[in-house]
Amino acid sequence: MRKLLRIVVVGLGVAVTTAAVLFLVVGPIWEQYRRRQAALEFPAPGKLVNIGGRLIQIDCRGTGSPTVVFESGLDVVGSLSWTKVHAPVAQFTRACAYSRAGIMWSDRKDGLHDGLAAAHDLHSTLEAAGEKGPFVLVGHSLGGPYITIFTKHFGDEVAGLVYVDASHPDQIKLFDAALPGKHVGSAGLPTVVRVAACLSWTGVARFISLFEPLDVNPNMPPEVVNTAEAFISKSLGTVVSEADAFSATLDEAGQFRALGSRPIVVLTAMKPPSETELETAGLSKVDGERMRSIWLAMHRDMASWSSRSAHRVLDDASHAIQFDRPDAVIAAVREVVDSVRADTHQHF
Repeated sequence: MRKLLRIVVVGLGVAVTTAAVLFLVVGPIWEQYRRRQAALEFPAPGKLVNIGGRLIQIDCRGTGSPTVVFESGLDVVGSLSWTKVHAPVAQFTRACAYSRAGIMWSDRKDGLHDGLAAAHDLHSTLEAAGEKGPFVLVGHSLGGPYITIFTKHFGDEVAGLVYVDASHPDQIKLFDAALPGKHVGSAGLPTVVRVAACLSWTGVARFISLFEPLDVNPNMPPEVVNTAEAFISKSLGTVVSEADAFSATLDEAGQFRALGSRPIVVLTAMKPPSETELETAGLSKVDGERMRSIWLAMHRDMASWSSRSAHRVLDDASHAIQFDRPDAVIAAVREVVDSVRADTHQHF
């Protein structure tokens, strides 16, 4: 009996070792093949511009001034986060969407992936693409602090801003005080995501996505989901890096809350979270209501950063307003663009 047990244990050990070796040998080969296929099947929209030896994807359309620049949130979708609003905005002015370093078609960068680095990368990208200000910046979620930081450092080029359910500099502190131990204001990522990002070169992230599709907004077009999944192994590492720099990004953004008389619009998503969403986050219904109340108050504060602001609450939109209510985002952008044009006309 002991001999049989020993044979079984040894056999299992050999099987596991063989599987691990095959995974480490075959996985990377498969991953590199799929990355090449992704580049062929889903070519970069717009163009790739060189900033310091790195290629960044940027897609600019339309004509007119000011130029609208879209900044996505903490996700793997990059410039495609604006699929439903990009073309409509390009019908009345120049509009650019891009993918940050390491996301989708853009080359990864060494060092920090915080808001300051993102702002400087965006500035270099716009310069390399030949895009001139004035700019109207549109930021979703984490993209909100990013466009605030850009304005802090390159304010003479920024004429207006639109915050699309944007993160607030004080959200970690305020949420932790109201919901201690829940960590709802941070950008924490599940361990499986971090492991998948660390082992992305083995193809494990792509393998997992075959059985566990991206958790995306239901109104995200299928072609966007398919493209994002094709580049998931490449994009995931940057998402983890940006999440790790989340606190530093909020701290940097929090140092600049004086937007002067620039026209801004703040859009706030107020659709109540579902029972499933609350359960996943470990929150009660009361917790969810408290969260929404704090979120609304933070966005009211955000609207106070400029003497010319509008704040709109959308009861039928989830966090990804640009997919749920693209019309609201387009209207907000048009409002700010019209205000900037009126300012320019009066100035001259």
